[in-house]
This record gives sequence, structure tokens and C-alpha cells, in this order.
Amino acid sequence: MAYQPAIMSVSLGRAWLHDFEYKMGQASKAGFKGIEIFYEDLDYFARNISKNDTPTADQLLQAADEIQSICQAHALDIITLQPFLSYEGLKDRVQHAKLIEKMKLWLQLAKRLNTTTIQIPANFLPADELTDNIDVIVADLRQLADMGAAETPVIRYAYENLCWSTINDTWEKVWDMVKGVDRPNFGICLDTFNIAGRVWADPASQTGKTVNADSDLKESLERMVAEIDVTKVFYLQVVDAERMESPLVPGHPFHVEGQPARMNWSRNARAYMYEDDRGAYLPVEDVARTIVSGLGYKGWVSMELFSRTMAEKGQHVPDQHAQRGIVSWKKLQERLHLN
Repeated sequence: MAYQPAIMSVSLGRAWLHDFEYKMGQASKAGFKGIEIFYEDLDYFARNISKNDTPTADQLLQAADEIQSICQAHALDIITLQPFLSYEGLKDRVQHAKLIEKMKLWLQLAKRLNTTTIQIPANFLPADELTDNIDVIVADLRQLADMGAAETPVIRYAYENLCWSTINDTWEKVWDMVKGVDRPNFGICLDTFNIAGRVWADPASQTGKTVNADSDLKESLERMVAEIDVTKVFYLQVVDAERMESPLVPGHPFHVEGQPARMNWSRNARAYMYEDDRGAYLPVEDVARTIVSGLGYKGWVSMELFSRTMAEKGQHVPDQHAQRGIVSWKKLQERLHLN
């Protein structure tokens, strides 16, 4: 397929503050062709229509039907349902079994949403709750892959490193998991922020960068081209982040005790690509160019955003985020020749 622009539903504003249908209208009006459905939006939609703070499975499925209809009315393909959180490598195997039951519902939700992809961010629970036994992690992920493979149509899983994930915090580690799982429906989601935000950037540093930022990123991107099978790249997320005016350490407004600096940076201070006026500073175009030109990736390109700006009230929030996102897409499209 050709390159298509998508956006995450939560990128347009928080679920409890901004009407879902209005957000989809703004995304479509701006020129987006696809949407990543964030589970938070689905859950809140179900609570709204059911008047139930804990929606039942049937109520969630009804919400998925209605969300799919809204997206279809606005000519938006649903490219994924995400994020299936805190799954792989749990020491608590009772909780693991509960999450397997939860995935059975997610598989139904994906079908109702008319999507064939579920995204899994690499686990970021505290280290004492997780095993570092790679065989266990691979087996857990393979279990999901086999569940998805049994569905008609087959459900794919896009596994993503977060730059603060406890174990699999780099694309290299996630790619090792993908190879270990060794299933055609288990692949990778590549995210420019999470790649550059781990190997190149450090929000807790005075410089905003890691010690050997440029050389380490260069070597990592060279490995990416040499190692990744592009058919296993299920979609691409492009996003930047603000450089902190002061290191994100205790005392910083974004600091939360017990949480990694990169997590709090991600939740508060991402920016769309090319938003220099908002402090965006990561070399994300280099990462995107490597994926597009180096790997030869073609497909969905999602303009993903988490930011404190999404928590503001008012219709101007989805309006502005949709416009900011499409401006970023068009500039990326021009600079990388995404036709």
C-alpha cells in the first residue's frame, strides 16, 4: 500500500473532555485517513452509553460497534486497537491468566472495530514484578500470537518498545522478541520518539542528550537497516518531544516519585514533528528516513501525541491537534517523498 496518514484518537484530546465523534470529524476534515483507537476512548464511550462506570463485555462490544460506525461515516480506517498493557513476563501468573481472558475480549473488540491489529507496548511495571527470563517473555507473547492466528481474519500484534520499558526498552530488544516469537502475525511497531528518546535523548540530563547520543543513534539505525525484516513492521508512529528547560528530576513539575523520567516526559511533553516553536528537538526525521528509505517501509504513518495540551477543555483542543498533526504529516511527506 502507499503511505497513509493516521492519528491516535487520544492525540486529539482526552476521552473524558472531548467528544469522540467530534474528534473523528476534525481528524477527517484535516485530511487523516486512519485512526488508532486508544482503549481509553472505547471504555469511556461504553460508560457514556451504558451509564455504567464498569462496562460489561457486551457494553464494550456495543461501544466498539458504534465507534466503528462513526469512523466509517468519517472515512477513517481503524488501523489498530491499543495499548494492551502490562502483559508479558509477569511473575504473578494468576494475573497473567486474567490478562489472557481479557485478550479474548480484545480479539472480539478488534473484529467489531474492523481492525486486524492490536498493539502491545513492552511492559513497564516495576522490575520486581517481572521476570528477566527471556524464554518466559517470548512464550507469553507467542501465546497471544497463537490466539490471534486462530481468529478469522487473523489478528496481528504490533509489539513496541517504550523508551522507559523495564526490560525491552529499545527496538533491538523488541526485535529479538519478535524473532523469538517467530509467528507471521507478530511484528513490531516502530516509533520515532521511543527510538530516539532512548538512545539519543535523556530528559534528566542537563544537555537533554545521552553521553554518546549521535554516534549511538547512528550505529543503532545502521543495525536497523541490516537486521529488521520490513514485512514485520506493522506500522510507524512519528512524533517528537520538547527539550526540558531544566532536567526532569525531583522538583521538576513533571516529576512523579517512583516513575522513570522518560515516562513523565512522554506523558507531558511530546510534540508533533517539526514543531521547533514548541521545543521539539529529537532527530526523529533521521529515524523516519531510515525506516522509510533504509528499510523500504510503506504503509500507515501515525502522528501520535501525548501532551499536557490534550487535557485542556474546549473544542479548540481537537481542532488544533488535528491541524498540527496534518501540518506535520505534510512536511514529513514532502521531505521524505512519501507518495
